[in-house]
Amino acid sequence: MSTTIQRPARRSSPRLEASDRPRFDGKLVLGALGVVFGDIGTSPLYALKECLQGEHAVGNAPADVLGVLSLIFWALSLVVSIKYLTFIMRADNHGEGGILALLALVPPKKGRDRRAGAGFVTLLVLFGAALLYGDGVITPAISVLSAMEGLEVATTALKPAIVPLTVGTLLALFLVQKHGTDGIGRVFGPVTLLWFVSIAVLGIAQLVHHPSVLYAVDPRYAVGFLVRHGTHGFLILGAVVLSITGAEALYADMGHFGRSPIRTAWFCLVFPSLLLNYFGQGALVLENPGLKVNPFYAMVPGWALYPMVALATAATVVASQALISGAFSLTQQAVQLGYFPRVTIVHTSQHTEGQIYIPEINHLLLVACVGLAIGFKSSSALANAYGIAVTGTMGITSVVYYVVARERWKWPLWKAAPLAFAFLAVDFTFFASTATKVLEGGWFPILMATVIYTVMTTWATGRRYLGAALADAMLPLDLFMQEVGRSPPLRVRGAAVFMASNAQGVPPILLHHFKHNQCLHTNVVLLTVEGLHVPTVPETEAVHVEPLGEGFYRVTLRYGFMDTPDVPRALAQCAAQGLVIDADRTSYYLGRETLLPTGKAPMWRWRKTLFAFVSRNARPATSYFALPPNRVVELGMQLDF
Repeated sequence: MSTTIQRPARRSSPRLEASDRPRFDGKLVLGALGVVFGDIGTSPLYALKECLQGEHAVGNAPADVLGVLSLIFWALSLVVSIKYLTFIMRADNHGEGGILALLALVPPKKGRDRRAGAGFVTLLVLFGAALLYGDGVITPAISVLSAMEGLEVATTALKPAIVPLTVGTLLALFLVQKHGTDGIGRVFGPVTLLWFVSIAVLGIAQLVHHPSVLYAVDPRYAVGFLVRHGTHGFLILGAVVLSITGAEALYADMGHFGRSPIRTAWFCLVFPSLLLNYFGQGALVLENPGLKVNPFYAMVPGWALYPMVALATAATVVASQALISGAFSLTQQAVQLGYFPRVTIVHTSQHTEGQIYIPEINHLLLVACVGLAIGFKSSSALANAYGIAVTGTMGITSVVYYVVARERWKWPLWKAAPLAFAFLAVDFTFFASTATKVLEGGWFPILMATVIYTVMTTWATGRRYLGAALADAMLPLDLFMQEVGRSPPLRVRGAAVFMASNAQGVPPILLHHFKHNQCLHTNVVLLTVEGLHVPTVPETEAVHVEPLGEGFYRVTLRYGFMDTPDVPRALAQCAAQGLVIDADRTSYYLGRETLLPTGKAPMWRWRKTLFAFVSRNARPATSYFALPPNRVVELGMQLDF
């Protein structure tokens, strides 16, 4: 007897439903402050500074200062307030956001399974996801460096200590990840709230002296600046983009807090605080142009400088934590969707399912972050590497949003095209301005994204061809069942679970077992685990049991990309569908394939070798599927592909 999965109906268009309407929830708003806005909230530490005294710095003329402030104001307004909070966040996959969740909204081509091969949109999204890892590496390094540089404002004697203190902070940050963020997470919101209030107060203190700086909200100052400076003004956009880093996090973290709390936090506190601080820095520079070397800390009174450095460091740690946790979540989603090899996923909280720790990713991020801090030595040098990853992902999000609007929501061309064109015009302009910095540091996120993208696409392609090779080696199930019926083998007590990636035919591991042992268990389970393009699958809908006769059952377990597989727990739920398994008398049979890159699969030899290497070093299926190690039997076989 089969069970049909009843999935929640998707919205045919991005209309706000009752649950989406604005409502105030103080705890969710405070939580969003601590997780969602940490990255963009610490941008005032370095964004305006890079515009005023970076490689392409503008002069001290009031019109130039107002022009830069106008560019920052309209960048925040157009990209964050309008693009992400008004439009992009309406594209959710059962409440979840992020670039991989957006990909899941793209309908597969007619007559073609999504996993049959990677189309253009899928490849584009995978590269965008790879770019996010670059963002996750650069954000901790540049944020902590910029916070520590406040010590240099206090006294030049502390300048040599900036990099060592940054490295020490990063080491501490990554080493505590294994303990989880349950404890420190409780202070994320209050720390970030104090940060935004503090930077707003600093800005107001300067605005009372030069309120005329508020004229920069007039877009004519931005347009006039770009027209007046030409190519030089275009290059300044590569520094302006630093003010909108973290915008993608608004979308990616939507599932944790919902639209309304994020929008409430942005419009009621974050956006006003950022504007007050940026305009306050501009007012200070207009009054004393010599302070543009570090206008943020120049606003801080002498008595408050060290406390502000401490608060800025805490805020940057919060921002870094959000990006690190985002990298963990992104990896988990990629693994579940079949685009990344199995990794060790440790749940660090008994109460919050989304809090996970992945040691492999944590170690790689640690090495990369520390290397960046030591190699670049200052936030100004590292700023050159920052914008490409951010703007590249933003542009890819705009493209996929257009595809979703056209193919899922069935928007007409006249409605979808102008909106996508407007988004891409802004995204491409920012990307082009940051692309000029490739040789000065922009090569790093591109190189990192290329390596990760190569691993992801090689893994997905290799799995597809490996599955085809295994399918070719399978015996049709009906023939095997006829043989068992004609010559019943010896049956031993208990259950045997044979895991197979293909739900058709007889798993090769079962044939090997039957050939060598000449016996079968009382209950034989052919188990397949499927990853669905939805965030979570309810337990009542995740298990499908199909009796095959002769004590055989085909069991299919379905998980979403935010779920963590637990096979023994899922098998215990099979009792409701007529399959009762005694956990103490259950053995799990896995195949251990030795992959030989000498087969006929249409992959380059180096990619086959890479796939075989990654496959050998992936997390064992035993631990990934939570199988009891003392009840697992592995049988090896060689396979050409």
